[in-house]
Amino acid sequence: MDRRKFAASLVAASLGSSQVLASKVGNSSPPNPQQLHLKPNGWMPNSPLPVLLYRSALPSSANLAADMERIFAANGWPPQWRNGVYAFHHYHSTAHEVLGFAAGHADLMLGGEGGETVTVHAGDVLVLPTGTGHCRISASHDFLVIGAYPENEHWDICRSTASPETLASMRKIRFPQSDPLTGSSGALPKLWI
Repeated sequence: MDRRKFAASLVAASLGSSQVLASKVGNSSPPNPQQLHLKPNGWMPNSPLPVLLYRSALPSSANLAADMERIFAANGWPPQWRNGVYAFHHYHSTAHEVLGFAAGHADLMLGGEGGETVTVHAGDVLVLPTGTGHCRISASHDFLVIGAYPENEHWDICRSTASPETLASMRKIRFPQSDPLTGSSGALPKLWI
């Protein structure tokens, strides 16, 4: 199934389920993300916006990947793939990205070579603003990631210095209207100002 049909089927499946999804996240006390502030690093542009790392955002379950896909879709971040994280440094110049860790664990490097290393586990969620470098250092054999992007954003893969035109274009990427976990009242719209 191509990623557009995949995303459309997830959106359709998520209709009418927002109350169930909110209860999974724990709408009485939305998760507070750890904020990582990364500066430009060599050819990696990074972003003035903070990376948001939600630890234990969702409880482990047999259906964690599907739960993440439904929650992200219901909050305006349609999932586009299931896979892992590339083992080379890269960034996206055309989209913000949410990575939902649905199984296993991994060590990731954020911000480019010599950047910040984070260990992620099933149930964690990582939101990367446009231009943020990321790379897998190591992972368990069962590591599974759900990749999602704000509606109408399509990702690219950049592995070299951004041109002045690309940097100007990145500054024009719109801010998401909602947090991928908790919607418009969540942390992201308040922290990405």
